[in-house]
Amino acid sequence: MMQQYLALKHEYPDLLLFYRMGDFYELFFEDAEKAARLLDITLTTRGKSAGEPIKMAGVPHHAVEQYLARLVKLGESVVIAEQVGDPGTTKGPMERAVSRIVTPGTLTDAALLDDRRDALLLALHLNRGALGLAWLNLANGDLRLLECVPEQLQAQFERLRPAEVLVSDALNLPLVHKLAPALKRLPDWQFDADNGRRQLTQHLGTRDLSGYGAETLSVALAAADALYGYASSTQQQSLGHVTGLRVETESEFIRIDAATRRNLELTETLRGEAAPTLLSSLDACVTSMGSRWLRHAIHHPLRDRQAVVARHAAVAELLGDAGNGPGSAVRAGLRGIADVERITARIALRSARPRDLSSLRDTLNALPTVVETLGPTEAPLLTELREALSPPAESMALLSRAIAPEPSTVLRDGGVIADGFDTELDELRGIQTNCGEFLMALEARERERSGIPTLKVEYNRVHGFYIEVGRVHADKVPDDYRRRQTLKNAERYVTPELKAFEDKALSAQERALAREKVLYDHILDVLGGEIPALQRIARALATLDALVAFSEVAARHDYRCPRFTDQPGIHVEGGRHPVVERQVDEFIANGCRLAPTRRMLMITGPNMGGKSTFMRQVALITLMAHIGSFVPATAATLGPIDAIFTRIGASDDLASGRSTFMVEMTEAAAILNGATENSLVLMDEIGRGTSTFDGLALAFAIARHLLEKTRSLTLFATHYFELTRLNVDYPECANVHLDAVEHGHRIVFLHALEEGPASQSYGIEVAALAGIPAAVVRDARRRLRALENREVGSDSQPDLFAALPADEPDAPSHPAVAALTELDPDELSPREALEQLYALKRLATKP
Repeated sequence: MMQQYLALKHEYPDLLLFYRMGDFYELFFEDAEKAARLLDITLTTRGKSAGEPIKMAGVPHHAVEQYLARLVKLGESVVIAEQVGDPGTTKGPMERAVSRIVTPGTLTDAALLDDRRDALLLALHLNRGALGLAWLNLANGDLRLLECVPEQLQAQFERLRPAEVLVSDALNLPLVHKLAPALKRLPDWQFDADNGRRQLTQHLGTRDLSGYGAETLSVALAAADALYGYASSTQQQSLGHVTGLRVETESEFIRIDAATRRNLELTETLRGEAAPTLLSSLDACVTSMGSRWLRHAIHHPLRDRQAVVARHAAVAELLGDAGNGPGSAVRAGLRGIADVERITARIALRSARPRDLSSLRDTLNALPTVVETLGPTEAPLLTELREALSPPAESMALLSRAIAPEPSTVLRDGGVIADGFDTELDELRGIQTNCGEFLMALEARERERSGIPTLKVEYNRVHGFYIEVGRVHADKVPDDYRRRQTLKNAERYVTPELKAFEDKALSAQERALAREKVLYDHILDVLGGEIPALQRIARALATLDALVAFSEVAARHDYRCPRFTDQPGIHVEGGRHPVVERQVDEFIANGCRLAPTRRMLMITGPNMGGKSTFMRQVALITLMAHIGSFVPATAATLGPIDAIFTRIGASDDLASGRSTFMVEMTEAAAILNGATENSLVLMDEIGRGTSTFDGLALAFAIARHLLEKTRSLTLFATHYFELTRLNVDYPECANVHLDAVEHGHRIVFLHALEEGPASQSYGIEVAALAGIPAAVVRDARRRLRALENREVGSDSQPDLFAALPADEPDAPSHPAVAALTELDPDELSPREALEQLYALKRLATKP
C-alpha cells in the first residue's frame, strides 16, 4: 500500500495527497504534519519506514469537501487518489489512481466556490519588456489574453484578483510574490509561444488565431501555453467548455489603477470587508450569476458608449415610466434560477452531480416564464436577451424524462434516473420493490405444499434467503429442499426456485446502480453537445439579472439615467454618494460642473465638511454611468472619459520600504505621468505628509502641472488656502468650498458645496468634536491667534512652539482680560453668566 502511495506522491511532490483508504482519505509523512496543522486534525502514526514511525492524518470521505474548501482558502492544492479496484476480485492492496486535482484557480465544485465571486487562474510571462497575461475562469470557460507593460502588473492584479498565479522558474518579479494569493512555479519550457498558439488553434478548431486578434501576441501566448497545460492536467481531460478566446485591450475599458480601486471601495472597503461598498449598494441580483456579472462590470467600466447606452435603454424599459415596467415581474421569475454557468462547466468536465442536472432541468423549464414576464421589448439589448433565452428543446425534454424529480445527492446512492425512462432499470427496480411480496407468496405456497404450518421464508446477510423448518416437522420436508444450515431447534433449507430468485434479487441493486451509471453518462454525452447553447443561456440570465438589479436600485433610491456628450466635461446636478447616503439619516446632494473652461475645482472647507465624500461621489457617478447603471443624481451629463485616478487618504507600505509620504508621491507621479485631458483626477490633501512649506510648494506645482500640461478634469481638495489664488492666473481653475457655520466654539457642517474659497478650516473645532481635552483645545486657540497675528520676517518656517510675546494673549495686561480668557460661555448657565459679567465689571473699574 505504501509503495502505491509513494509512487503517486512522486508524481505530485508539491501537492497534498489525499489517499483513499476505506472510509477515510489519509495523508502520510510531511503531508500529514502539514494537514494536521492547517486543518486542526489529529496527527498519529502507523507502521514504520526506515525504522521511524510513519506519521498519518486523515479526514472522513463523506466530509472531504469542507476540508478541501479550507485548504483552498489557504492557497493549498490537493491531489485526490481514489480506490479504483474491485474489492471482490482484487488480491492484495486495492489499486488507486488520481481522480482529480484541486487547486485554488481550477475549482468547479459548488462546495468549494464562492457563489458571487469568480476564481481565476492567471499565467504571466515577461519577455523583452512586455508582460503577457493569460487567465481562465474554469467555472465558465472564459479564456482571455492581454499584453501590457510591467508597470501595470499591480493594476491588473487589483482588477482581476486571481485565485492562483502561474509563473516560470526564471521570472523574478518581487511584486508577484506580494500580490499572488497562491503562486505556482513551472519550468521555463512550459511557457512557449509557438506551442501555446498550436494548442489553442487545435482546441478551438481554427487554422490560426487571427480571427481572435491573438496571432501576434507572442508573450501572452507563451503564458497561455502554461495556463492551458496546467488547467488540462488538473482536470485530467480537455477543456470542452472553453469554446472561444478573447483578447483585451487597454482602450476597451476606462483605466482604473490599483490605488483608485482601493480608494473608491468598489468591491471591498479599505479594511477588506465586503460592505459597505459600491458592489454591496448595487447588488440586488437574485442569482449568483448576476452578482458575478455585476462584480466584473464594476471593475471593467466600458468606454464603448454604444454598449453602455444599450444597457441604459434596457434598464429604462425594465423600470418603466413610473416604476411600472416589467422589472419586478422578471425579478420574481428569476428567483430560483440555478447557476447555469457553473453547471455547464461541470457538465463539460463530466463532474456534474445529479442535483446539478435536476436544477438545470427546472431552470430550463422556467425560461419560458421569464421570457413571458419580460413581455414585448423595444430595447435592442432586451430583445437580444429574449432570443438568447430559448432553451434547447431536446435537452430539456431529455432532462425532464430522465432525471428523477428529487434525485439523490450522489450517483452511487441510486434513485437518480426517473421511473419509466429505461425498461431494464425499471425491471431491476421492480425486483427490489416486489421482493417482499414474492417471499410472502412463496411462504404461503410452501406451507400449503408441505403441510408445515410454522414454515418461514427469511433472509440474512450471511446466508441469504432460506426456508426455516422446526425439527418437529423434519419428516414433512419435501425432497427438493437442500439443507443450508442446521440450528439447535430448526433446519434451514433452500429450493431451486428460491436460489434463482436470490441470485436475481441480490444482484438487482448492483445491476441497477450500474445501469444508472450508464444512463447518466449518456445524458452527460447528450448535454455535452449543448455546451454553447447552455453558455449562451447563462450569459443572458446573468446580464438580465444585473440589468433588473439596476432597475430595482434605481426605483428604490431615485437614480436617474445619465447622458453622454462629445463635449469634454462632467455636469452633475444633485449628485449623491451611492454608499454614504445609505449610512446617514439625511444626505446633502451637491452638483459638479467641469468643462473645458472649468477644468479644475479647487475645493476648500473644514475637516469633516464632506470634501472627500464629494470627490468620491463624482468618481462613482462617472463609473456607474459607464457600467450601464442609472446614477444617484437629479441629472448627469458626461463627456469622454478614458481613466479615473485618485490620490486620497494616507497609508504607508512598510513592507516595500515606502513611507506614507513616499506612497503619496508615488501615486501623484502615476497620475501626472498617466492622466490625459479626458481623465478624471481626484487629488485630496496632496503635500500634507511633509513640512508646511514643502507641502505647499509641491501642491502648487502639481496643481499647475495638471492645469497647464495634463489639462485633466480635476477635483483638487486642499487646506492650503494659498492655492485658491491659482484662479487669478488660470481662469479654468474655479474655487469652491464645503460650507460650515460656527456657533460659539462649536461647528455645524452644512455639507453644501458653494462657489468661492472657504474662510477657514475649523481644524480646532473638529479636534474638540473628536474629544481632545478642553485645556488642549483652549491652548490651541491661543496659539492659532498668535500665529495669525504674527508677521513672518524671514523665509524660514515659524516656530510653532516658541514662547509667545508678552503683549499677546498668553500675557494679558489687565486682570479682567485674564479672567475673560478663562471663561467658557457655553458651559455657563444664564445666572452664572450674569454673575461673571458683574465680576468682570468690578475688575475693569478697579484701579
